[in-house]
Amino acid sequence: MRLTRNCPWNKCAFCPVYKGARFSLRDVDDIKGDIDAMAAAAEEIKGLSWRMGAGGEVTEAVAREVFSGTLGAGQEAKYIAFWLFSGGQNVFLQDADSLVMKPADVAEVLAHLKKAFPGVSRITTYARSATVARIKPQDLKSLREAGLTRVHIGMESGSDDVLKYMKKGSTADIHIRGGLNVRDAGLELSEYVMPGLGGRRWTRQHAEQTARVLNAVNPHFIRLRSLHVHRVMPLAEEVQSGEFELLTDDEVAAEIRLFISGLAGITSVIVSDHILNLLEEIEGRLPDDRQRMLSAVDRYLGLPQPERLLFVLARRAGLVRGVQDISDPDVRMRAERIRDRLAVTDTDDATAKIRELMDGYI
Repeated sequence: MRLTRNCPWNKCAFCPVYKGARFSLRDVDDIKGDIDAMAAAAEEIKGLSWRMGAGGEVTEAVAREVFSGTLGAGQEAKYIAFWLFSGGQNVFLQDADSLVMKPADVAEVLAHLKKAFPGVSRITTYARSATVARIKPQDLKSLREAGLTRVHIGMESGSDDVLKYMKKGSTADIHIRGGLNVRDAGLELSEYVMPGLGGRRWTRQHAEQTARVLNAVNPHFIRLRSLHVHRVMPLAEEVQSGEFELLTDDEVAAEIRLFISGLAGITSVIVSDHILNLLEEIEGRLPDDRQRMLSAVDRYLGLPQPERLLFVLARRAGLVRGVQDISDPDVRMRAERIRDRLAVTDTDDATAKIRELMDGYI
């Protein structure tokens, strides 16, 4: 559900999104109108369900009927049908920083949403650290009481040098204050970290300082989103000129190991749930699962070079999630075909072609 258009900051060097698009707040009445339209579509879909004998439930057969055009509905109704088929319980507020709106306006929207869809149990939003650091604690609590449950923050790094270079518009101190504000309000907090963002110059500082900031916040979730530089990003110019040196996959893995080793005294869940991440199997709750996550990194780094290359190609092609998956004969054969088709024999030789594969995930 769109509360704002685009990003109010939109200067981050590593971000390809919203470039050239002006930020604006949406009118509360317009947003409520969207909710009413979604509710009307939901009622029409449920009516179809009753006529099909599904008792109002949006089954796969009902969803398929909506997608076939039986209701003469547009694309929006198809989205609602898919959402209801998936449970109809989760709502994400967009775009990049919905909490930049006045808290009272957000609360009004949430109240209208909960009235229209009382079955909704989780409402999530993106927000910038600088935004939630400015919001009064009582206002954040009012949003929780209105139905907001989780806030996703793109922290990216805890290093002030990296944050400044990347034009993040935040500092380590702002990250800490913003994160604690969210937690103190009783909201779930998910912090995004970007392995590789410090490049070769700041890799150790990036890992250690990011761990330090997260130790001070103890977010509910730490999500890894590895850096990949696409040509549409401002950072691409620095990479092209050689000013910013990208890490290799092996160096990123080593950086992640250093980062996880530095997390102490917190109970966060680490998640590596994105195709840009080399090792999706890095997942678990601190501190109990720390060694298992470190072992996942060690398994990769301990592979002979030809095996590491084969795994990287398989991962970038979306064939595997973890190192152990490359032992599957069918997966291995497909990865070998990719290697032969690309005509690569070592990781350095493969780097450019692998990055071309990854461009498709941006």
